[in-house]
Order: sequence, then structure tokens, then C-alpha cells
Amino acid sequence: MNPTMMLAAEDLSLFGRDPWWLVVLKAVFCFAFLMLTVLFAIVWERKVVAWMQRRIGPNRHGPWGMLQSLADGIKLMLKEDLVVKRADKFVYVLAPIVGAVPAFMAIAVIPFGPADNEISIFGTRTTMQLTDLPIAMLYILACASVGIYGIVLAGWSSGSTYPLLGGLRSCAQMISYEIAMGAAFASVFLYSGSMSTSSIVESQHDRWYIILLPVSFIIYIVTMVGETNRAPFDMPESEGDLVGGFNTEYSSIKFAMFMLAEYVNMVTVSAVSTTLFLGGWRAPWPISTFWEGANHGWWPILWFVIKVQLLLFGFIWLRGTLPRVRYDQLMKLGWKVLIPVSVVWLMLVATVRALQNQNYDFTSILLYVAGAVIAILLITFVVDMFRGKGDRDGADAERAGAPPGFDPMAGGFPVPPLPGQTPPPVPRRRPRRERELIVSGAVNTESDGKEESGV
Repeated sequence: MNPTMMLAAEDLSLFGRDPWWLVVLKAVFCFAFLMLTVLFAIVWERKVVAWMQRRIGPNRHGPWGMLQSLADGIKLMLKEDLVVKRADKFVYVLAPIVGAVPAFMAIAVIPFGPADNEISIFGTRTTMQLTDLPIAMLYILACASVGIYGIVLAGWSSGSTYPLLGGLRSCAQMISYEIAMGAAFASVFLYSGSMSTSSIVESQHDRWYIILLPVSFIIYIVTMVGETNRAPFDMPESEGDLVGGFNTEYSSIKFAMFMLAEYVNMVTVSAVSTTLFLGGWRAPWPISTFWEGANHGWWPILWFVIKVQLLLFGFIWLRGTLPRVRYDQLMKLGWKVLIPVSVVWLMLVATVRALQNQNYDFTSILLYVAGAVIAILLITFVVDMFRGKGDRDGADAERAGAPPGFDPMAGGFPVPPLPGQTPPPVPRRRPRRERELIVSGAVNTESDGKEESGV
């Protein structure tokens, strides 16, 4: 992108000119969009998972059960609100608010339509976006980070062990996955030349970034599932070992606010993914080629909503398909896979952009990058080959030295083996009839006869 295009992309003079009543109206629209999408997503999730598992799903409240989530919300609001005696009352009540409010704030900078195609609302021309900032993507990252404080404070203020563990898990998970998410964002910044959401969408007029930056898209998809604490990364509320996690001691409307924050965050990260990688409000390729008016008027909202719903379906599909990972697997994926891959990919993207700015031919750039990648792969292959040979030699020497066996009860209580240690063989279980005879105190004549006969 040349400097003239970058300067044009940074022109945000179209924003900040609306009268106060129009700003309030657009804010209400953003809030209503999130709430209606959440109500639909809850019912859709229950319907889709029921379809995957050959169940019926909600079918009582409203036509096809479409009012089920509304009924659940009313039920939670009317439930008795319990407060734990050992809880820190102020922080205990504040935590759901801290968790829910930032989830709504991020939608303020998401474009629903082109900035240069103003629509008329009660005779006033305005853009299809509440506002935009030169650092809009940093604002979204900040909102996502502040929302984690609600979970951490909820776990700490409850005065209970399991919520505290859930809060600590959420904090560690946020730190692990936001690094890779930031690296995925940086790749988009390098190509678009801007952190403004409207400018990023405008820079995708020829080709969406899912085609130019597929690795960044995959990394962001994984990290957004981890950021929203959704299956298979829902470790902060893992009911198998934490009962319910950070929200174990919550009930009524405060519990509903945590659930609302989770689904609003799902909608927000889906909208961010649509803006960064899927062309935002732009119509898909077959439609945009033969229909000139597809990206004008009110139609961009339709394309934006469809893309968001497809990403929400991805969340539901993952929940109905994959089992929950272990916590060590979650951390390993974040620190040993996502962060190194995102950093290496960011270096490759920066190299390509630097060579393009030096007016190198794209074929030459591709050859340079491919040669560098092949050289790195060859070096790692040689290193792994020699390291594997050294490990095998060390294992042979260890076996020759006959180290002492592993005793799981050496410390007085059972412990798992460390890497390189082998637990003793498990003794064979006695047959059922023999166990029953031993428990009842009877004589096992059958086994005695076998022993006497030498069997």
C-alpha cells in the first residue's frame, strides 16, 4: 500500500459529527443487536447440539422453542439471589458487572457498513458505525482484557476454593492466548497499514485477508475460543473438577450476567473476525461481481450478520464435537504452539511487506520466503535427528545401568511417575468367584485343587 492510500485510509473525519440523539439511537441499536443475537444464539446452540446428538431440544416456549432463552432469562431474574457469608460483598456484586460491561463496549467500533456510504435516519445522514478510532483494534483488545477481571474477581471474592481455582485458570488462559491473538492482529495491521476497523475493511476491497493471511485467521479462531472460555477450552468453569468454576457461588441475575457476558463475547469476537479476515460488511465474491448495489444501502448489514452467524455456528460445532482438553494441554497449545507459530508467521509477513515496499517482484519474494522456510525445516530436521540419536543412546545406557524401579508409595502417598520412570506392573485381578470366596471366608477348593495338581 503506497503512502497516499495509507493517508486516505486514516481519514476518520466522517465520524464524530452525529447529533447527540443519533449517537444514543446508534448505541441502542448496537445494544439491541447484541441482545437479540445472544437470545438467538442460545436457542440455536441448544437446537444444533440436540440435532447432533439426536435429541429434540427446546420446543415448548414459543414457535419451535424460539422463546426458550427469553424464558430462561426471566426465570433467572426471578430466582432467589443468595450471597455467600464468607464472600467480599462489594467485589462479589461488582464482578458480574465488570465481566458484562466490557463485552458490550467492544461493538462500538465495529463497522456494519461502508463509511463513505451514509444512510438516512430521520433525515440525518450518518455512517453505519457508532464510532471509529485510529487505534480501534487496541481498544477491542483492552475491552477483552478488562472483561477477564470480572472472572478473576468473582473467583477471589466468593471465599471458596473451586471459584478461586477457576479465576486463576482464567487469568493464566487469558495471558497465554492474548499474546498469540495480538500477533495475529499485527499481521493484519502490516497489510492494511492501519488499526482502524473501517480502514481494515476498506483495504479488503480486492481480496479478503483470510486468503492473504490464512495462518493468522486460524490462530485467531483458536485464540478467540480460548478467550471466550468456550469448549473445548472452558477450563475456568470445568464442572468435572471445579464443580462450576468461578461462578459456583453465584445465583439469580448475577449468574445470568456471567452467562450473558460469555455469549456477548462470542458475538464480539465473531464480529472482530469478520471485520479483520472476512471482508467485514462486504458481500461474498459471487454476489459482489454481478450485483453492483450489494455493498450499498442497508444490504451490508445482511452480509455482516450472515458471516457472524456462521462463526457462531463454528462455536456450537466445536462444543458438540470436541471433548474438553486437560489444563496442561491447554497451556501447551498456547505457549508451545500458538505463540511460536504466530511470531514466526508475523516475521514472514513483515519480510514480505518490506520486500514489497522495496518494489521486489512478488515471484521473487515468494522464492525468497520459500527458500528460507525450506532451510529452516532442513536445519530442524537435522537437529531432531541428532537429538533423537542422543536420546536413544542415553536410554540404552540407562537400561544398561539398571536404575532402581519406581516406587509410587515412596513418599507415603501415591504419586504419578516422572518422565523416564516406569511404574511397576499392576497385579492381575483375582477372578470374581475367588474374590467372593475370600470375602465370605469360605475355602477356595477349586484353586487349591489346581495348585496341588500343578496347574
